[in-house]
Amino acid sequence: MNFKRSFLIASLAVFFLGAAAAFGADKFDFDPMHTQIGFGVKHLVISTVKGKFNEFTGTILYDSSDITKSSVSLTLKTASINTGVEMRDNDLRSPNFFDAAKYPEITFQSSRIEKKDDGFVAVGALNMHGVSKEVAIPFTVSDKIKDPRGKERFGVEGTLTLDRRDWGLTWDKRIESGGLVVGNEVRIELSVEAVKG
Repeated sequence: MNFKRSFLIASLAVFFLGAAAAFGADKFDFDPMHTQIGFGVKHLVISTVKGKFNEFTGTILYDSSDITKSSVSLTLKTASINTGVEMRDNDLRSPNFFDAAKYPEITFQSSRIEKKDDGFVAVGALNMHGVSKEVAIPFTVSDKIKDPRGKERFGVEGTLTLDRRDWGLTWDKRIESGGLVVGNEVRIELSVEAVKG
């Protein structure tokens, strides 16, 4: 990611965080002990390999009176990918896939939150593998509660299906039947517990 792009992303993040604060939003941080950023992708067409990212940070500026005035930002460390198999994880970190040495982070910054049916949609820029594309993440939100220590918390759950080729993750190998060794569609599963900072 070049300097101009990094500066633009940082400037946008400051703008949206500041705008949300102006609406009276409260700052909540992802609780890493109770949050999972997971994914699933087809292997040989017949099964789904699941994994997660072990290292991440996230912030939600949350306006409970009008959730559409909220915002969310997320940063994942690509080298922290974990599917439970060391050889496969090393391949995913390599230039075949994420190229973690060159692209150490995946980021998402919302530009707006929209109401949709019984839930919401976070629309924003997903930056991965040197490519930035707008995505829309459907999600639901739980009611706020107070934990045993008196801290406010709430939960967010969302899913998103991506085509990895849209972000330049194009490694491909076919089996005799014509199917792919690694599927192109990746299902992202978010289970977030956020705690007031």
